[in-house]
Amino acid sequence: MATKVAIVGATGYNGLELIRILLRHRGAEIVYLGTRSSDEPPISSMHPSLLKLCDMPAERIDPEEIARRAEVCLLGVPHTAALGYVPELLEKGLRVIDHSADYRLRDGALYRQWYKSEHTDPGNLAKAVYGLPELYREQIARADLVANPGCYPTAVILAAWPLIRDGLVEPDFIADAKSGVTGAGRKLTEATHFPEANESIMPYKVGTHQHTPEMIQVLSDAAGVQVSVEFVPHLVPMDRGIQATLYMKPKGAPSQSDIAEVFRAHYAGEPFIRLRGAAFARTKDVSYTNFCDLAWTLTDRHVIISSSIDNLVKGAAGQAVENMNIMFGHERTEGLE
Repeated sequence: MATKVAIVGATGYNGLELIRILLRHRGAEIVYLGTRSSDEPPISSMHPSLLKLCDMPAERIDPEEIARRAEVCLLGVPHTAALGYVPELLEKGLRVIDHSADYRLRDGALYRQWYKSEHTDPGNLAKAVYGLPELYREQIARADLVANPGCYPTAVILAAWPLIRDGLVEPDFIADAKSGVTGAGRKLTEATHFPEANESIMPYKVGTHQHTPEMIQVLSDAAGVQVSVEFVPHLVPMDRGIQATLYMKPKGAPSQSDIAEVFRAHYAGEPFIRLRGAAFARTKDVSYTNFCDLAWTLTDRHVIISSSIDNLVKGAAGQAVENMNIMFGHERTEGLE
């Protein structure tokens, strides 16, 4: 039988991507679309590309009704707002894949530091599994609550993890990343207003971006020591995509083939990792896909790694469906081919 899915936050860019993917998923059925808006428009009025494909209403969020219809909730509400829904959804027997940052950081004090808000659900925080399938697939399969990773951390962690895990590089590096404007969500801000974003590249939140501790947490687990990441995000005038370039100091004198062997060993059989060798990755090649393309080269002083993902797919909706597939026993690539 098809897995019955509720999408909460269906009117945003991530919601649209989830609907598109699940409409072609042979083992899932969308049974509920939720919105925090007070009216209940047909979803196709918010996303005209769905006309005649999905004309379900976007309903006011009702955990009781979600639990009556669905088995899993793909929860796409803002940071801190998820804390108001996750406990009740879990209590009613649903499995939850949360797109916010509310369950990504294991330490409630760290959450308070970076998100300027108290974490009000420490019990479920302790049970949450970080939803990066290449690293935590076995834990995801058993989880009732999965914290879907951020888009920047997905690109950076997948690029850095094999070399840090095997000790080929120092646990202190620079991550320079660029993101398309959809990464900021659908709500208009001055920075994402077309005249401000078009024909311009802008660094932002340098040294203060909230995805930084997420990267440090996962990569420190891999290294066995505290990792330091100098993360510099940029907004670029394109719709979608993330390009991350990592500058890592090698330990010893690894060769290009040594680095290639580490990547091959760690990502052998991974359906959504594509190793490009020295042919640098670019966002155009991963657009609308769940792939992460990785490439690398050596200079006199650094291992330079290039990582490309679609921020709305591998960086959000696609990875959520990948996690759902693992949790409910579907083929991992189902709906994502």
